[in-house]
Amino acid sequence: MIDAALPRPLMKADQLDSPARRALRRLFKRKAAVFGLVVLTTFIVLAVLAPLILPYDPIATSWSLVRKPPTPSHWFGTDELGRDILSRVVYGARASLLAGLISVAIALGIGVPLGLLAGYRGGFTDALISRITDAMLACPFLILAIALAAFLGPSLGNAMIAIGISAAPIFIRLTRGQVLVVKAEDYVEAARALGNPPWRIALSHILPNILPALLVQATLSIAAAIIAEAALSFLGLGQQPPAPSWGSMLNAAQRFLTQAPWMAIWPGLAIFLVVLSLNLLGDGLRDALDPRQR
Repeated sequence: MIDAALPRPLMKADQLDSPARRALRRLFKRKAAVFGLVVLTTFIVLAVLAPLILPYDPIATSWSLVRKPPTPSHWFGTDELGRDILSRVVYGARASLLAGLISVAIALGIGVPLGLLAGYRGGFTDALISRITDAMLACPFLILAIALAAFLGPSLGNAMIAIGISAAPIFIRLTRGQVLVVKAEDYVEAARALGNPPWRIALSHILPNILPALLVQATLSIAAAIIAEAALSFLGLGQQPPAPSWGSMLNAAQRFLTQAPWMAIWPGLAIFLVVLSLNLLGDGLRDALDPRQR
């Protein structure tokens, strides 16, 4: 009787929080992930506000400013046509970030439904989709993207389609594997026993439980898509001049590495920082969304 009268200890605050809040708390405890998030947010803000904060037109030429080193009026210097490199780097972030997001969205739109279908249906459907996926994965990602971009024609839109199709097999394989694990869980068996149709089980019970893994892979794939877009633009298959792109800027800078090294340093550093920030953020998300983490 005495024990029953004693007050019970209160639950800890993290036990009362939702899974999303606990994941965010774990994410913000990782300094590397926070650094990546800050850098990525900075590039996004600069790309969105570029017309308001930049004093120079990224495609305006000036023959009196050809290959000028960094100065107070041109912080990053100018290129071979007298264009402000800072403006071109910031506007180039628009093309790279847009290419990364849209390419991964295309890959998700292709890969997730096919992976769900293969993993849940099994049998001949699984075998057919898996063999096609294996055939695409046998070709290196960048080589496949270059081939598709060359077939579709040089433009930023076609480059995003090519990158998205090339990245789709990764999401098919990941989704299929996750579905095979989740569909054997007790709650899926219970939903099936209650008479739920297969499409409802796949969309309402399986898909929500594999989203964390897809989110982590999407973050990492955006970094790979940005590198692929830069490579395609470097080869002349992506963003077309005079529109700014980090890859095309590096292509133009290769002829002046000794006379004007700043032409290659700034777009190369931008690619490095964005890709690094996405990888750090992806690693942080993977740890934060791991249900085994406490």
